[in-house]
Amino acid sequence: MIYLKKTGAPIVYGPTEMKTRFEAIIAADGDVFHIGNIQLKLIHTPGHTMESSCYLLTNEEGKEEAIFTGDTLFIGDVGRPDLAQHVVEGLTEEKLAGHMFDSLRNKIMPLGDDLIVYPAHGAGSACGKNLSSETSDTLGNQKKTNYALNPEMSKEAFIKELTTGLVSPPGYFPKNVMLNIQGYDEIDDVLKKGTKALSVEEFEVLTEEDDIMILDTRAPEDFAQRFIPNAISIGIDGNFAVWVGTLVTDINQKIILVVDEGRENEVVTRLARVGYDNAIGYLEGGMDSWITSGKTVASISSISTQEFAKRAQENVNILDVRKESEYMSEHIVDAENMPLDFVYNNSQSLPQQDPYYVHCAGGYRSMIFASILHQKGYHNLINVEGGFDAIKASGDFELTEYVCPTTML
Repeated sequence: MIYLKKTGAPIVYGPTEMKTRFEAIIAADGDVFHIGNIQLKLIHTPGHTMESSCYLLTNEEGKEEAIFTGDTLFIGDVGRPDLAQHVVEGLTEEKLAGHMFDSLRNKIMPLGDDLIVYPAHGAGSACGKNLSSETSDTLGNQKKTNYALNPEMSKEAFIKELTTGLVSPPGYFPKNVMLNIQGYDEIDDVLKKGTKALSVEEFEVLTEEDDIMILDTRAPEDFAQRFIPNAISIGIDGNFAVWVGTLVTDINQKIILVVDEGRENEVVTRLARVGYDNAIGYLEGGMDSWITSGKTVASISSISTQEFAKRAQENVNILDVRKESEYMSEHIVDAENMPLDFVYNNSQSLPQQDPYYVHCAGGYRSMIFASILHQKGYHNLINVEGGFDAIKASGDFELTEYVCPTTML
């Protein structure tokens, strides 16, 4: 038996032609693995990727009790079919969507309605389009409520539905696929390196190196008040991994951290989960130590929705950094949509000297956006606290839905 060094557990892949650089079990459809008196049966379900598999759990009494569906079946959704195409030549999202249809109809839907479904991800993951925040459900209920399990849907309609409205996947996805093939550093080594306490002097020296990124994981409101110049804000209490993976384009990027006291391990661990293994230390004592030492700090203006409403009575520039689908659903009249996902490309059109009021849905993404532009010399950005949720609740703004020009003919 082949074992993972850290835990003593075997590494198991679904059916694949990939050649890993480490020992692994390449399982076949229907293979059964025993854990004490329970069994896990591998069900090959290509679609999200070609090796995607689910694991059917049979309990000690011999009853099929649960299914671990990985990225095949989520609660309310299924795995997106456009990720493996960036790694496997000739594999299109349409082909993968067709495989997903067959996997669901032939492998998943025939199973018992009382099975409990445990997917690999929930809301916030980029592996699906519209994942539920629920973490489990019965398969029977998913058959009734999940659009992808509609027995009346044709294969052609399914492929069209699954491939419509997909935004570009985070850049780290194909890089993570390669890491899963090639292997990566042991987590103990990653933690030891990433949780090295750096004095203010050591930290300052590193900030002057061109290949170092300063990542501040504190709450957006704390970051706005005072931060180290050139730091980027991606708060740990949010969709941290997704936004790191989307915005930090080099998976080998060297990172130094500003964190809340006691959260160093958590931050380094969550970075490592998406392949960012090159955190090289954190600021000992956090921002308090930096400020006490008299070092230079920066800040970003942040105003309440009420103050924003007063200023918006005049002609002001408003940037809505939510996703295009959110913006099209409803937005402030005359607001410009500039999704955070594409900040590095789209922000080049903004005049640096002009003031812009920036908002997202709740304030998390807008601070990330503002911090990235501040690093690039945009110092006239004003963050709107509470984002669109607070803006809409205030009732002080004229809102509109996007109307496609063809619908007005």
